[in-house]
Amino acid sequence: MSLNLGYLAAFVGATIVLVGMPGPNILYICTQSVAHGRRVGLLCALGVETGTFVYALATALGLVAVVAASPVAYSAITYLGVGYLVLLGIRTLRSHGSGGVAASSSSLRRAYREGVLVNLFNPKVALFFMAFLPQFTRPGASVTELRGQLVALGAGVFVIALLIDITYALAASAAGDRFRSRRTDQSSRDGRRSRMAVAGIYFALAAVAGVGGVLRVA
Repeated sequence: MSLNLGYLAAFVGATIVLVGMPGPNILYICTQSVAHGRRVGLLCALGVETGTFVYALATALGLVAVVAASPVAYSAITYLGVGYLVLLGIRTLRSHGSGGVAASSSSLRRAYREGVLVNLFNPKVALFFMAFLPQFTRPGASVTELRGQLVALGAGVFVIALLIDITYALAASAAGDRFRSRRTDQSSRDGRRSRMAVAGIYFALAAVAGVGGVLRVA
C-alpha cells in the first residue's frame, strides 16, 4: 500500500483524536486497571484492541457491510454485548476479592478474553471502521489492493489504539495503587463498595449500549 505523507499524517492524527476520546472501551480498561492493577489493565487493553483488529479484518473482507445492512445481525451483536456486560457486573458483585491483589495467570487470561469479547460485542466499532478506513484508501485500487490497504490501515489503528489504551491503563492503575496505599481500613466494607462501583460501571455501559441499539433499529 502506498500513502503519501499528507494522507498518512491525516490518518494518524484522526485516529489519535477519535480513539483517544474517552468512551466505553477506555472506561472499561480504566475500571479494570483501578480495581485489579496494572497487569490486568494491560491485558484488558490488549484484548480490546485484538477485537478492534478482528473488526478491521472483517471490514477488509466485506463482512462489516453485511452486519451494518442487517438490523437483525446488528441487534443480535448489540444485545449479546449488553448481556455480557450485565453478566460481568453480576460476577463482580458475587466475587469476594477487593482488588489490587497479585493477578494469577488465570485472571490475566480472563482479563484478555473479556477485553476481546467486550469489543467484539460492540458493533459500533464495525460501523466506525466502515466509515473511517475507506477515506484513506487509494482511489482506483483493485479489490485485492483495497483489501490490503484496509488491513494495513486497520493494523495502524490497532497500534495507535493499543498505545493509547496502555497509557490510560498505566495512569489508572497508578491512581488505584495510590488510593489503596492511603487506605488505613482494609475492611470488607471497602471491598464491597469497590465491587459495587465496578459493577455499576458495567451496568451503566450495558444500559448505554442497549439504548443505542434500540435507537438505531428504531
